[in-house]
Amino acid sequence: MQNNCQSCGMPLVEEALLGTEQEGLKNQEYCIYCYEKGTFKQPDLTVEAMIEICVPHLKEDGMPENEARNMLGSFLPSLKRWRKHEWSEPKIMQKDTFQIVGISAQTSNANELTPQARIPQLWNNFYEQDIIGQVSKMDNQNVYGLYSDYETDVNGNYSITLGVETTNKDETSADLVLKTIPAAKYLVFTSHKGTMPEVVIQTWQEIWAWFANSQVERTYTGDFELYDERCANPQEAQVEIYIAIK
Repeated sequence: MQNNCQSCGMPLVEEALLGTEQEGLKNQEYCIYCYEKGTFKQPDLTVEAMIEICVPHLKEDGMPENEARNMLGSFLPSLKRWRKHEWSEPKIMQKDTFQIVGISAQTSNANELTPQARIPQLWNNFYEQDIIGQVSKMDNQNVYGLYSDYETDVNGNYSITLGVETTNKDETSADLVLKTIPAAKYLVFTSHKGTMPEVVIQTWQEIWAWFANSQVERTYTGDFELYDERCANPQEAQVEIYIAIK
């Protein structure tokens, strides 16, 4: 898997596209259109201005303008030039299978960038219906946001389930769903402390950028967000996101 320019997101598929340092050496992080002779060609450029530069190119490739803007607005802020802090490297963890019970919906990443986004309403339903209160035998107080039943990959439809961990299959009622997360190896990304849900959105942006520049492959067998005691204060929340890998 090739790297992407950490300024404009262009896939760096050949050496001729690489930017250069002062001494003429190739820079492995930025393209020749953004970075030359050790400096950015437009040093005062903002991420918003970069989006405006990139949109016409994506339209030429056949992408609708709204879709291009949504994609760039999600992806570019996570690139090295624009992100506000350095990432901490994810840790590898092996987890056994477990189950959660809760409520579920079908959606896609593209849909979540539109007014028809389903995840915000699902969270509202989770608290309004007091899903935690409906589960009498919880293994812990953690809340999970599970992404499963992937149609294809990051671009396809998937199920999102908000629930709590349980070992009691009898908890499942007509209004609740039971999901099994298979045993898997995960990359665990820990967010910086921040306001919900912005801190979660930002971490997902970093995850997408991390995998775009990595040889590690996702399995799409089930990924999840873990909301534990570190999320008690929604203004200073810290979330872990587990991504299943090969």
